[in-house]
Amino acid sequence: MSAETPAVPGRDEHYLRVIRRHFRAWRGERPFWAGLFIILGGLPIAYFPYANLQIGHLTLAMATTAGAGSLIIGVLLVVLGVSLWFQKHVRTFAGVAAILLALVSLPVSNLGGFLIGFLLALVGGAMAVSWAPGPPPQPQPVPEATVEQGDAPAGALPAEADTVDEPNDLSGTSPANGANGRHSAG
Repeated sequence: MSAETPAVPGRDEHYLRVIRRHFRAWRGERPFWAGLFIILGGLPIAYFPYANLQIGHLTLAMATTAGAGSLIIGVLLVVLGVSLWFQKHVRTFAGVAAILLALVSLPVSNLGGFLIGFLLALVGGAMAVSWAPGPPPQPQPVPEATVEQGDAPAGALPAEADTVDEPNDLSGTSPANGANGRHSAG
């Protein structure tokens, strides 16, 4: 392979570059960042009620009576975030549910994980509701090969007929054939 030969994508590239390109394509087809924000919002909401903060020799326990409620809210937010990644058609439901769970976490879970989890889940839910899939990719036109001297002998390439006005439907259901959309049995 010479220095002027271009690398074939997927075959001559380093495997990390291929993985990164596939991840970027996967990430672009779904509300990835909304799911990430919701997951990151659920983690402090579930963690802080069970955490013990050490300040020198002083242990500060933040356990509340609603610890189970905050654990449920945090786990539900993580599940909603993951479902946004793998089930992109539930984006509206998951976004609204994440916003409602973030609002419920304010009184239940230490001000929604000290406002960190609340704000992340709220922003992620809003991003999930507002996300819309992009237009499908347009097929790329295939470049036509030019016939150069020495490529093929004269007459080896078939001559293309001009079939602009001729119908291309051979099924017998074309209105031009008089079938009016019905199949004929014989």
